[in-house]
Amino acid sequence: MVPRPQHRALIRQRVGLTYDQAQARKVADEVIRTEAAAKNDPADLINTALEKLVETGLELPAFSTLDAMASALRAEVNTVICGGIYEWLSEAHRERLLKLLTERGPDGKTLFNRLKQSAELASWSHFKNLAKHLAWVDGLGDSAVWLQEVAAGKVTAGHPRGTPRRR
Repeated sequence: MVPRPQHRALIRQRVGLTYDQAQARKVADEVIRTEAAAKNDPADLINTALEKLVETGLELPAFSTLDAMASALRAEVNTVICGGIYEWLSEAHRERLLKLLTERGPDGKTLFNRLKQSAELASWSHFKNLAKHLAWVDGLGDSAVWLQEVAAGKVTAGHPRGTPRRR
């Protein structure tokens, strides 16, 4: 029977992989950081990193390692993107958006919760309510200007995968 370390070395040799976890994490970091500027779904970021790692012939890190990297790097990139958007805002728009977190509507919830309101089942009254809601959201400011430097894949509505959530 072949000892475990030798067994792993034989498998790596047979498959043609290199065991270098530091290099694998470095490659995954670069790929995830680059892709996070255009993609928002952690699964997409991990899949892109996996493709690059396979392409370079490196043994794959544990999924939990890639998952943690994707979460951390996505948060870093999103923070930079939000900082850029903040710079585009005028002082008046900044104040108006900050009020979303402090002012409360008639239901006692912050206006930020109102902002996240999703569409209801198709009916004429729901359509009219949605049109009023969209007019209110548009009144917050010209988001197209604020988001002009953000990749289209990062500007999504509703669910992170771009599909509406069910109630």
